[in-house]
Amino acid sequence: MLSERRLQVLRAIVQDYVGTEEPVGSKALTERHNLGVSPATVRNDMAALEDEGFIAQPHTSAGRIPTDKGYRLFVDKLAGVKPMTPPERRAIQNFLDGAVDLDDVVARTVRLLAQLTRQVAVVQYPSLTRSTVRHVELLSLAPARVMLVLITDTGRVEQRMIDCPAPFGEASLADLRARLNSKVAGRRFTDVPRLVEDLAEAFDIEDRGTVSTVLSTLLETLVEENEERLMIGGTANLTRFGHDFPLTIRPVLEALEEQVVLLKLLGEAGDSGMTVRIGHENAYEGLNSTSVVSVGYGSGGEAVAKLGVVGPTRMDYPGTMGAVRAVARYVGQILAES
Repeated sequence: MLSERRLQVLRAIVQDYVGTEEPVGSKALTERHNLGVSPATVRNDMAALEDEGFIAQPHTSAGRIPTDKGYRLFVDKLAGVKPMTPPERRAIQNFLDGAVDLDDVVARTVRLLAQLTRQVAVVQYPSLTRSTVRHVELLSLAPARVMLVLITDTGRVEQRMIDCPAPFGEASLADLRARLNSKVAGRRFTDVPRLVEDLAEAFDIEDRGTVSTVLSTLLETLVEENEERLMIGGTANLTRFGHDFPLTIRPVLEALEEQVVLLKLLGEAGDSGMTVRIGHENAYEGLNSTSVVSVGYGSGGEAVAKLGVVGPTRMDYPGTMGAVRAVARYVGQILAES
């Protein structure tokens, strides 16, 4: 276990290096931080931190920089999540409140996260397997043509045109709409097939073909939508950190193009807690020089998807974690109210 003083020295090194982009020396530490000890003692502490792998010395400098292990300890023990200021919170709320639909919510969230953190923002669309049906609307367009509109609890709206095998009257359509909503409204997508499997039998024989066609279209709508969708923004922010990446940022850019990689980075949607993966903790080699901060968002108590940011390991962790958490909370509120 590191002594409290050495933890303070590590915290000071991380803060200075993140702020100045320059390797940190013992003299600068004693001048900028009230550590209460001499430069010689700080040098000894830095030597011990280096021996244990928390800091390292670049070839070109007498100063030290944090390692992945040092950042990990900083995040786990030393960094509080920086709260957003009241003006920042109002700006987040005002920007997201203007969204008109789910796509707009996701697009605005990506832009906002990228602007707040000056990193690459990644937002996963709500997972259909964790969504519930808010309402199913059936509209008659012609005697044998119906529009099905599926509305989810996360604000997703799906429309399908259905050509019926026979004319279907308004009274029958209203009956089907009422029976369908009584069974599926408020229920998980995964429960719907079981809930409607016998529904066609409740109708007259001449209407069962059309009812079955409508139900088949509904079930196809529940599963055909590619639920692993992402939106990414702020990639240009990486160019500000070119010197933070060994040799080139190309491997990072290539990794960001791989949707499967990003989904794995964000983690399981059902896990709503804050996750910080630093450097080599990221399994994908191209992202070994980055850190990923992610958190779940959703309406109610359960996360339906993840959002987060990708940036260099030399990251303002308290500020980034605070921004990611605040944005996720507001997005969850919008989904709950939509």
